Amino acid sequence: MDNESTYSGYSYKSSHSRSSRKHRERRDRHRSKNRDGSIRGEKSVVIQAPGESLLDADSPREDDRDDNWGETTTVVTGTSVDSISNEDLTQLSKDSDDSSALECRRYISPALGAILGFVSLITPLAFLALPQLLWRDSLDPCGTPCEGLYISLAFKLLILLISTWALFLRPPRAALPRFFVFRCLLLALVFLFVASYWLFYGVRVLDPRETDYRGIVGYAASLVDALLFIQYLALVLLEVRHLQPAFSLKVVRSTDGVSRFYNVGHLSIQRAAAWVLDQYYSDFPVYNPALLNLPKSILTKKMSAFKVYNLGEDNSTNNSTGQSRAMIAAAARRRDNSHNEYYYEEAEVERKVRKRKARLVVAVEEAFTHIKRHQQEDAVTSSPKHPREVMDPREAAQAIFAPMARAMQKYLRATRQQTYHSMESIISHLQFCITHNMTPKAFLERYLVPGPTLQYLDSNRGRRWTLVSEEPVTASLRQGHVFCLRRLDLSLIVTVTPLPFLHIAEEFIDPKSHKFVMKLQSETSV
Repeated sequence: MDNESTYSGYSYKSSHSRSSRKHRERRDRHRSKNRDGSIRGEKSVVIQAPGESLLDADSPREDDRDDNWGETTTVVTGTSVDSISNEDLTQLSKDSDDSSALECRRYISPALGAILGFVSLITPLAFLALPQLLWRDSLDPCGTPCEGLYISLAFKLLILLISTWALFLRPPRAALPRFFVFRCLLLALVFLFVASYWLFYGVRVLDPRETDYRGIVGYAASLVDALLFIQYLALVLLEVRHLQPAFSLKVVRSTDGVSRFYNVGHLSIQRAAAWVLDQYYSDFPVYNPALLNLPKSILTKKMSAFKVYNLGEDNSTNNSTGQSRAMIAAAARRRDNSHNEYYYEEAEVERKVRKRKARLVVAVEEAFTHIKRHQQEDAVTSSPKHPREVMDPREAAQAIFAPMARAMQKYLRATRQQTYHSMESIISHLQFCITHNMTPKAFLERYLVPGPTLQYLDSNRGRRWTLVSEEPVTASLRQGHVFCLRRLDLSLIVTVTPLPFLHIAEEFIDPKSHKFVMKLQSETSV
């Protein structure tokens, strides 16, 4: 009976536990469904900045690892989901609408210019063709004068066509946020000229069916002359006006303080911004965020240099107060000595960089000695016992890359350049150097000397900028203007300063006045 009671008790407990476990599982499934539905209803969006490095540049293990090259370029990262509000979604939709409007504006202006240019070039020919098609029998005969006007008109149209192609049909260097004022003014002027000529032509030629064909030809030639003068005005406003320097622009990169000075002419703010970006990609060194951070050891010592004391206790004495002050003063002295630690750590980093640079130079020099360009006479002089393998530039680059790969990898890690140079890019550059008979120093120039930003520019990043200005971007540059070119990871602050007006005076010196006398003294040896 005891056994039966015990067994029945166990069975009751086990059945009760199974039922409670099933109940908990149903409740957990119901909660997980609700949680999944809530997550799906939140419309979570992950926004990742393009071009940001996935590696922690300050990680100390990057300097001391000795694994293979392929393992250093493999990164496993987590995925984070951040929920945003309806206001953020509205802002995102607004930004997308603005970007679509900017793309439409980018193509509307060239399309309108192309249509207007085509109409202006066809108009003189239409002036000559319509009378010939509509009332040819009633036209007065026109002999040699009309033929001379035909030749003049043909050459003028050819010059107008070539100059239009050279001046207006060029691919744009940048998509500006606003229309170019001078270009819009010229398009409006061309439209007014063509519309006025068509209106006058309809009233004075088409309606009364003018029979003086020589006058009609002269009328068409006058339109071509007017279009040539507008072309000259466009050349002055678009290409010549801003050539004379009038302002000095100081460009400062906000992240590391690198600055440059440029002299520009009379430009609008948006055109000056586009010109500054062109110079930025060729003049500024590449921005490397891994070089800007202080060592973590110094930062942790700065954070741990303070101690927190409970000054509100009732049993505190003068002795404990004096001890606390002494400890605070000692912590302050240790904190003041952090610059020494930073100095010695920088010296250690420079020593390590010099050491790894020397190893890299030696490894590259030795690797380049293992290959030479194959000549036709080498096939005859080669020994049949030791045949030489003929390789193309790609195979030769892969063959000599192996001895220098370790030294290259360590040097790039020491100089924090591993995010800019992959193994494939190094092999491609090595193949280029081998093909053009370049020396090892020419090959190392890309890695030993930091290149401009354009050298590391990726097709998917670094091309979208935001122009921030308190003044309208179509306004001309003036003294004291400050505008900012902003990107996801950095900003360019541009300050406008006018060039000073120079007063140059003239002073005439008579060539006959260049006469000298000897000062004789008693001690003079002459």
